[in-house]
Amino acid sequence: MKPIEILYQDEEIFVINKPSGLAVQGGQGVTHSVDRDLPQQVGCPVYLVHRLDKDTAGLMIVAKSPAAASKWTKLAGSGEVKKVYEAVCTGRISPEKSVIRESLVQHGAVREAVTHYEVVKKWTVDANANASADGDCANNSAQVKTIPMQKIRLKLETGRMHQIRIHLAGKGCFIAGDDKHGDFKANKLLKKACGIKRLLLASISLDIPICGERKVFTIPLPDYFPPESR
Repeated sequence: MKPIEILYQDEEIFVINKPSGLAVQGGQGVTHSVDRDLPQQVGCPVYLVHRLDKDTAGLMIVAKSPAAASKWTKLAGSGEVKKVYEAVCTGRISPEKSVIRESLVQHGAVREAVTHYEVVKKWTVDANANASADGDCANNSAQVKTIPMQKIRLKLETGRMHQIRIHLAGKGCFIAGDDKHGDFKANKLLKKACGIKRLLLASISLDIPICGERKVFTIPLPDYFPPESR
């Protein structure tokens, strides 16, 4: 495993850039996770403040002590920690800027879920590019000339499991590379045409209070598409 990128640290926290495919918390059958790998990398225990899905990349806070974890968990719960996500999706969503208020059923309970979103870029992808000469993907690509794509920026009022993925899918807008809630035919085409092999969703901005001031960390979300895509 490559070292986890650390963007910032002080006496209380690390701000890290978690790669897609790395679990946050270890457990049975989990070989690598943030709470296992980061302590080995930095040489001290770490304590989770919040979580990202295994397949979701991006910025998150990890504390250096139980007291710091408690403090920053409360800050996150109070809205003092502000996160922005970006996703590359297939399809089109309407309106292009709105709020999704759709409750989700999780662990047998109905829970409120609120997602703010805005389309920031639109383009199309040639679905026939690099298509295989055989198999279902070739048959699909012969029928579909282009795939409409869009980059969406999102902010959450609630943090339910897979909230962004489920909310967008409910609007007919599927995150590229999503193997649970996505458009599976489009994913096959995009893998052939663009080489997409993972979920294109990341926490790209983290705004936190440090020493009485706001400090903002940002990372890019690559489009993972060739230059001719538009």
